[in-house]
Amino acid sequence: MAQVVLDHVTKVFDDQVMAVDDLTLTVGDGEFIILVGPSGCGKTTALRMLAGLEKVTSGRIAIDGRVINDVSPRDRDIAMVFQNYALYPHMTVFRNLAFGLRQRKVPSREIDRRVHEVSEILGLDELLKRRPAQLSGGQRQRVAMGRALVREPKAFLLDEPLSNLDAKLRVQMRAELKRLHQRLGVTTIYVTHDQVEAMTLGDRIAVLSGGKLQQLGPPQDVYDHPVNVFVAGFIGSPPMNLLRANAVNGRITAGDLQLDIPGLADGDVVVGVRPEMLRPAGDGLPAVPFTVDVVEPLGDEIVVHGTVAGRLAGSGADDQIPATGSGAELATVTARFDPQLRPTVGDRIPLRIRPEAVHVFDARTGEAIR
Repeated sequence: MAQVVLDHVTKVFDDQVMAVDDLTLTVGDGEFIILVGPSGCGKTTALRMLAGLEKVTSGRIAIDGRVINDVSPRDRDIAMVFQNYALYPHMTVFRNLAFGLRQRKVPSREIDRRVHEVSEILGLDELLKRRPAQLSGGQRQRVAMGRALVREPKAFLLDEPLSNLDAKLRVQMRAELKRLHQRLGVTTIYVTHDQVEAMTLGDRIAVLSGGKLQQLGPPQDVYDHPVNVFVAGFIGSPPMNLLRANAVNGRITAGDLQLDIPGLADGDVVVGVRPEMLRPAGDGLPAVPFTVDVVEPLGDEIVVHGTVAGRLAGSGADDQIPATGSGAELATVTARFDPQLRPTVGDRIPLRIRPEAVHVFDARTGEAIR
């Protein structure tokens, strides 16, 4: 196990594309941290710099206090699991697991011990004589993880390892990954664009956009207290509803919605409300008329997409927050209802909104105000 530090790390490619911009991040000994963000945000590049597969343009990377910027990948004592498994098709599972150890001239007896120890942990004992073509996707993923674990590395890097699996298998493998980390306690850095993986797996999540770190913290804290419009619109499935609004004398107006938030400075703002905080009105709380467009029954809940009077807000910190429609503008919002409700397309439902559940962001900078 090890502490991993990225200190003001920047990566600029030859075509002057800024992939990672001044990233500072400390991963504690034995911590499981998630790098999450949309495609092109720099998360995989950061992982590849840690592994030594990309050169750092500026800044430093250290493991247990030792700067490794110029250390070759094989000497960093880091193991990486790739998205496409990268197994040797002509080798058995045993030989795939043992390959890295043989390259390092580890004695045969020690190789046998480590391989059988890891295969027992991952449930691969019955598969050691098979080749990758004879394995399912989940089994191949476990072999790829086992090949990394058998080296007993200081840190474990995973680059979207579950993205090639079907939905059911992804749920299984998420649980296995979490149990494995709890059992072994290896420092783990995990890259994904999947918010569910980020929320369920990590001790902390680091949200990236445009190469910059937007927010770092425990998953629930990031979900409950997004620091800007980008994080609010990215974390959560379905994402937070974001509407352009105006604040005057402590009252926010967003289309038909009016909310009193004392102490709020006058000016243009963005109002954010999570889908689960929207419920049919009936208890005297502020409400907004909602027209149902699409209904998605999911068994334990119903996700409803519809429109309200208002202007839709962008989710980028530098967005100008474009309006939709003209005249009586309409914005698309999403709500989550209990399964007992049976809304149909075209229904008009007054949605209540609790003022304490509303997030408020500066419309110009995108930063959180409340």
